[in-house]
Amino acid sequence: MAIKRTLLIVLMLASQGLAAALAEQRWDGPRSGPPRQPGHYQVLYLAQDLRNGGIAGSYRAFASAAALLGWQLQMIDGKGSSALLRQALASAISQRRVQGVILGGIAASDMRVEIGAARQAGIPLVGWHATATPGAQDGLFFNVTTDPQEVARLAASYVIQQSQGKAGVVIFNDERFDIANAKTRFMQQTLAQCKTCKLLSVENIPINHAAERMDAVVRQLNQRYGKQWTHTLAINDVYFDEMNYPLLHVQRADIRNVSAGDGSSKAITRIRAGLSQQSATVAEPLAAQGWQMADELNRAFAHASPSGYASKPILLTREVLQQLGEQDIDAALPYQQAYRAIWRLR
Repeated sequence: MAIKRTLLIVLMLASQGLAAALAEQRWDGPRSGPPRQPGHYQVLYLAQDLRNGGIAGSYRAFASAAALLGWQLQMIDGKGSSALLRQALASAISQRRVQGVILGGIAASDMRVEIGAARQAGIPLVGWHATATPGAQDGLFFNVTTDPQEVARLAASYVIQQSQGKAGVVIFNDERFDIANAKTRFMQQTLAQCKTCKLLSVENIPINHAAERMDAVVRQLNQRYGKQWTHTLAINDVYFDEMNYPLLHVQRADIRNVSAGDGSSKAITRIRAGLSQQSATVAEPLAAQGWQMADELNRAFAHASPSGYASKPILLTREVLQQLGEQDIDAALPYQQAYRAIWRLR
């Protein structure tokens, strides 16, 4: 029943568009919480890799909210280096330079020692995609993300619908991240419910190596599977930033690509314009999530409980984006008004 319900939702979105639905959206996030905490807070934002559009988008929104709250923000771009990020966090803790930390796209499981040291020092940590699911876990005050199961189901169900149940699918994953592995697992489960579809392979390609590896990967997959390969699913849009020319080189303009996150600005631009073979992305409301990270950290400063809120993913196709025009996908969500009211700001 779950796959049928998801397919019905996908069909409705593809045929009717999302603009009207977004216009009617009501804020389902937090409406109460502690006001802006007084004092001069130093906050460290550790970004796994700002080439990742989801990390970059959520960071920009967080930075604007942090400025509003009067925090002094330092950002470090790890450029895919876990060692650099661990060293930066350990240094900030030992020198007592920060009162709060954001883990932007960094797997909390890779930072267990440093997270333990931060907690011992009384420094709260908030994550964005730091664990596979939303909530307080793995030493984090809260992890901000959508439900990866819903993201994966939307993406895989759209592929099933687009192929009329005849898809031959390759999945791109990055095994370093718990949330990526969860999305991949749920996409596999969804595809398995389509008896006439075929999962060809799951390819482990680190996101930060996508540019250098994509040409060879596409050639190898085309040689291995030929016309059986009809669709590609990926855990992030970055793979499709690099895939269009390799597909053209092997004369595979027929393959369609769908991303299970995060709705980067590059992906949205190319889907809206119809300039690539990526036909859809399951986007996260990155701006709203950036403000949620600020709210969760403010709650931690106030020694309050986390909000417990998980935002909803949004399937974006060319038809949907053309109806939305140039506005952001979460432009209709009154998240700024909601958080300003919580923080007692006008």
